[in-house]
Amino acid sequence: MFLEPRRQRRALTNFLVLLLLLVSLPMWAAEKTRLRVDDYQIDAELTPHIHKISARAKVKFTALEDISAATFELNNGLRVTKVTDDSGQTLSPERMTQDFTVRVQLAKPLSKGSSTTLTFEYDGTLDSADDSPVQGLKLASINDDTSYLLYAGRWFPVNAYGINRFTATMNITVPAHMVVIGSGKETAGSTAPSKKAATSALPTKTFTFTWDKPSFPGTILAGTFQEFKSDEAGVDLHVFFKPTHQNLGAMYAETAIKEFTYYVTLYGVAPSSSLKVVEIPDDTVPSAWAPEIAAIASRAVTDKVNYRLLANTISHQWWGVSVSPATIDDWWLCDGFARYAEARYVENAAGSNGLEEVVKDMSVGALAYDSVPLATIGKLDMFSPEFQSLATDKGAMILHMLRWVEGDQKYDLTMRTFATKYAGKSASLDDFEAVAEQSYGDKLTWFFTQWLDSTGAPEFKTKYTVYRLGTRCPAGQRCAGFRIVGQITQDLDLFRMPVELKVDTDGKTEEKRIDVVGTDSAFTLETFGKPRRISIDPENRVLRNSPDVKLRASIQRGQALVQQGDFAGALTEYNKALEVNKNSSLAHYRIAEVFFAQKNYQASANAYRDALNGDGDPRWTEVWSHIQLGKIFDITGQRERATNEYRQALQTNDNTQGALEEARKYLQKPFEQQKNSSGANGE
Repeated sequence: MFLEPRRQRRALTNFLVLLLLLVSLPMWAAEKTRLRVDDYQIDAELTPHIHKISARAKVKFTALEDISAATFELNNGLRVTKVTDDSGQTLSPERMTQDFTVRVQLAKPLSKGSSTTLTFEYDGTLDSADDSPVQGLKLASINDDTSYLLYAGRWFPVNAYGINRFTATMNITVPAHMVVIGSGKETAGSTAPSKKAATSALPTKTFTFTWDKPSFPGTILAGTFQEFKSDEAGVDLHVFFKPTHQNLGAMYAETAIKEFTYYVTLYGVAPSSSLKVVEIPDDTVPSAWAPEIAAIASRAVTDKVNYRLLANTISHQWWGVSVSPATIDDWWLCDGFARYAEARYVENAAGSNGLEEVVKDMSVGALAYDSVPLATIGKLDMFSPEFQSLATDKGAMILHMLRWVEGDQKYDLTMRTFATKYAGKSASLDDFEAVAEQSYGDKLTWFFTQWLDSTGAPEFKTKYTVYRLGTRCPAGQRCAGFRIVGQITQDLDLFRMPVELKVDTDGKTEEKRIDVVGTDSAFTLETFGKPRRISIDPENRVLRNSPDVKLRASIQRGQALVQQGDFAGALTEYNKALEVNKNSSLAHYRIAEVFFAQKNYQASANAYRDALNGDGDPRWTEVWSHIQLGKIFDITGQRERATNEYRQALQTNDNTQGALEEARKYLQKPFEQQKNSSGANGE
């Protein structure tokens, strides 16, 4: 894997977290939905040893317009063997593998507002990403150790993914030694012989889950887990970790309860007081959510709790499970809200400095692909990093800026009112804007139009003159000694936002809120002490461009291209970063990674040297550049030079992402390049 810096790694982790929700949408999801699924009755038996599922799904749906056929998405790894209607008549399904759909011609047309049911019988093998609705991403897998059937994996007939709320009863039969985790009221049946005697003689057990409030209860997890329970603070919490991580259950339970109860104070009662934190394999998405479920990948279950990832995942109980987007254009109301919920918890746990770090990450993501207005995001390819960055990071930054405009008290009222009013419902931008204006007490059209219907962000500059005041003060009074007269400039003609101006003086620091309107905004400020430095928006409350943001945005785009295998495009982006800062250690390091992956070891070594001689930001580039140079020397048969680099890595005493353990390992045994390695670490 390519080594990721802490900030970039967090941004990339969130990028991948959202892959489950964003990139896996059907290409036709933006089209008008012709039907609404109301309820599923699913019976499924899993045979992990042969990776097989055999299922029967009774789908109740309502026509939203007159229809003569019904189309559903279904994983291409599944084969439909029979479809019957509510009268028992057998229908002929048409399988379209190019868009993962099954089209069923109804025996008779269904008029608008009428409901009916179709029963699907199907089976198949789920063990790879070959037939996944998202190319290269495994979203459904049936295995002896752990089986996961994520809603996004389309393991049952799905309509309008992420938009169509539904109820469900799921009967899941597994080998008797396995535990099944799902959404809703659980009933575990008795042990019985396998129904598939030909394939397995092992006894089985059936687990039933009933979710009776329309939402997205489409995820099932099964395996051998160690369960840790807690009822602290009135939360019915269950942590399901693999046996190797059983000693971490109590620590993660404590963190999960803190996060869950914090969100209750912010947004009100959750759709359920139960929560199941579940460990899932590393071969799928970093996290997934469903009603009562917060699943995180095994690599995130460490001695140091990844509380940001867990907070983001848990927050989806409000933003996703409870309140969901009405259309794809409204997707940021789910993922942007969850991203900022994560930021709020970081602020609660780590203070203003923690929030500042998250906001910097969000700003980079928001501007990395700012080519389409957020209000029309449905025009973008759902498989693209553009869609993800805009829905997640720009959506979160809009909330951050709204908080600045409204003030904390009115902003918190906005969020709590919105969460309560639309609990168990879908909501649109217009719905959210109406709630925000009610809490604010004035129109916010200017704000939402600017940040949702337009693109771009300002780059603030200021020029000013300082005057010494000669005014005499009456006895016993303190008078200002200096007056600053200046203006804030930026290049967006229609821009309007309040911006904080901070003046450091010989004495007290002065702050003033300036309404920046248009390209030039004048200000006057008086101070007691002599002004030393003026800062615009020092707390990063407004989305804005800066050299640092431009640099990091180029690097983020480059990393996304690397993920797609476009090394040439990645190098172009990294070189753009060097145009902003030719001494950027991070940009040089990323270039070195690409050359390493291409086995261009001389160019890679040169770039790692440039990283060591650069600005040293971030600090971890030093230790990992030494390690990577050591690997290059090992590969080229220069063991003495390799060990020297590993020793220099140890001397940094920087253990970012296990760097010191890595260096010690290769001091003991030379690094060997593995075949088909695509990462800088050769693993």
